[in-house]
Amino acid sequence: MNILVANDDGIKAKGIFELVKALSAAATVYVCAPHVERSAAGHSITVRQGLEAREVPYENAELALEINGTPADCVKLGVLLLRDRGINIDMVFSGINHGGNLGTDTHYSGTVSAAIEGCICGIPSVAVSVNEHKPQHFEVAAELAVETLRKSAGKLDGKTVLNINVPDVPREKLKGVRITTLGPREYDGWFQNRPAEEGGSALYWYSGNPVVYDNLPEHYDVIAVQDGYASITPLHYDFTNYALVDEVKSWGIK
Repeated sequence: MNILVANDDGIKAKGIFELVKALSAAATVYVCAPHVERSAAGHSITVRQGLEAREVPYENAELALEINGTPADCVKLGVLLLRDRGINIDMVFSGINHGGNLGTDTHYSGTVSAAIEGCICGIPSVAVSVNEHKPQHFEVAAELAVETLRKSAGKLDGKTVLNINVPDVPREKLKGVRITTLGPREYDGWFQNRPAEEGGSALYWYSGNPVVYDNLPEHYDVIAVQDGYASITPLHYDFTNYALVDEVKSWGIK
């Protein structure tokens, strides 16, 4: 099996190194990742400049390409470049991200978007994140990624992403795994107004602490991780509200 691994923290991040190391024991791994951190890039792609893909040495990978683009660029271009070499990718894995990608944050996430780009290319995909921006424990996420590969191979369709999030704890402190749905993701504070340099405009920095929720359903991904469980949420790129299609037709908009 051929796996393409991408991320949004950059090709030199520890998380992607740990993911490649773990997956290489179960499959042939190819890396296509941004040359610098591209966190919160969402599903942006590069259309106003050319992309450079530079081959670099990478432990435990059959081939690694460092690309000066977004996470979605890395998957889109990587799949094509590997195909040109006669290599067809069976699954895309994105991560291990330094920070959770839960609830509505998935719409901003470069990690999840790289996985969704895999689906747009018709390839089953998995996103993996540790819910801590300076994680100390990657082993749980890495082991769960390999277990997911083994259990989902041949069963996961090419339109679905499995979005995995784990708390930053050692294996013995993980309470278990929940299959979840997207929940709310809110922050206490959004922008910080920091003094500008003399003569400059005021600067607003996006910031805030995640809200800790009470009395929300256990099936939400945010609650699972908050309670000490790993969460696995099936996602797809189809945003259609099918329940409302006929209702909108009845409105007679012309």
